[in-house]
Amino acid sequence: MKAVQGKPQHDRGGHHRETTSERQTPWQSIGISGMRNFISDRALSEKAALFLDVDGTMIDFAASPAEVFVPAKLIQVLDALERRLCGALALISGRTVAELDRLFRPLSLRAGGVHGAEMRYEPVPRLPTVEAARVLSANLWRSLNEMLDEFPGVFAENKRYSFAIHYRASPDLGPRLLNALRAFVVASGEDEWEIISAHFAFEIKGSGFDKGAAIEQFLARSPFTGRVPIFIGDDWTDESGFAAVARVGGTAYSVGEARPHVSGVFPDPASVREWLELAAAQMAPS
Repeated sequence: MKAVQGKPQHDRGGHHRETTSERQTPWQSIGISGMRNFISDRALSEKAALFLDVDGTMIDFAASPAEVFVPAKLIQVLDALERRLCGALALISGRTVAELDRLFRPLSLRAGGVHGAEMRYEPVPRLPTVEAARVLSANLWRSLNEMLDEFPGVFAENKRYSFAIHYRASPDLGPRLLNALRAFVVASGEDEWEIISAHFAFEIKGSGFDKGAAIEQFLARSPFTGRVPIFIGDDWTDESGFAAVARVGGTAYSVGEARPHVSGVFPDPASVREWLELAAAQMAPS
């Protein structure tokens, strides 16, 4: 088993959460009042490629992933940006691509789902998967759910290539849950599985794919080739994406708190939605 990625920490409300252990990266706060100048300085243009995480970045968290709310205005803005960037916009999410289609219906955007295990290079229904992605077994899924009976309020989500374990309803169980998941993976005998962390969630997945690799795969294909990437994300699972865009001279922004390789921090998803709306308006044909 690979080491769990991310370090447990308590947020300001005293609740357990997962975040990075690195705190030294310089960053600037992107306040709503300064967004117009920010967009003017780093205009989204025909030379840019835009990569966007979803939960905690563009949409607010809810009690469960199925309960999130996607504003109709956000769907309109993403549609406009995708057209104005000539298709160089992709969602990079821990959700499956099918779930992304459900959330952003009627849009069918380019997407890297389940942290890059599912890759849709063109906005069509067919879903190729990365070669390294391994479907987790039904036996493992059953065993996981049996183990979680000991954790009231905790539930698991089967994404085929990963299992997400959510404990937002029981945040104090986080440390004990992590220890149990570590023991669970060790008992499975699988050395290539890893546990990654997000906001009030842990995820069991295979190695060989992550959001950074997903972004790199998009950048090697049209219409992303030769463009400068911009990536916005919010938690540890996005840090490989931040690093990927930084390596090629792109720009990364986090939401809520500073992360390695980011150039700025949005205070919340609402500010990201406003920034996207302003960017779409700036790029509108005159």
